[in-house]
Amino acid sequence: MDKVLFITHSEAASPGNVDVGIKALGFETVICCPMLGDRLPSLKNGKPEEFIATVVFGGPQLISQEGKTGYLLDEIQWVGEQVRSNSPLLGICLGAQIIAASYGCTVGPHTDGVREIGFHPVRGLPAGQDIFLGEKLFYQWHREGFELPSESTLLATNETFPNQAFSIGSRVYGIQFHPEITLETMERWITSEQGAPQLSLPGAQSAVLQRELAPKSIHQMKCWLQPFLNRWLDNI
Repeated sequence: MDKVLFITHSEAASPGNVDVGIKALGFETVICCPMLGDRLPSLKNGKPEEFIATVVFGGPQLISQEGKTGYLLDEIQWVGEQVRSNSPLLGICLGAQIIAASYGCTVGPHTDGVREIGFHPVRGLPAGQDIFLGEKLFYQWHREGFELPSESTLLATNETFPNQAFSIGSRVYGIQFHPEITLETMERWITSEQGAPQLSLPGAQSAVLQRELAPKSIHQMKCWLQPFLNRWLDNI
């Protein structure tokens, strides 16, 4: 069975609906967490050996503060080699920022200190209309955005962090939001010792509002996710 590599960035990371969707297509998934000391797989012709594709998930790390040394710098360079070899790669939130950083793009906080936490609108642009039909709510949890890589095409946007989704060729995608989110993961994030205090910051939705929006919005994200994964993995 062909394997897809998951790069995660915390002990409690859950690939959630991305894992479900990729397994539904007949692939095996394997998790690697460099933060916990896992070694990144060796690359052969720009692709991780034994894997047909890579998903780089989000995490609490801030590239603007932690991306110049250690495992995060190694990961940025490792991802950059894959992107430049046109290896199938999907970056989610921090993962999208890592793709941008591999091009030397600036990754940093919003100039007004605003964050996106909760269900926020994402609008498809003309280049992304076959992926993003109109505007939908997607789950977000980030304080940093990124400059767009020069070789990329912007697919979706919003008013707060304009670079919401991009592609590089037909095999590399970066998305700022979290399509993997489940009700259980959302609940863990909004009630955790680190997460709960962030709900009072500018741009964050309250726990009450998130719980109100979650059932319908997570269902809509799952309906969006499977065709997107089909499209991405069909290009391998």
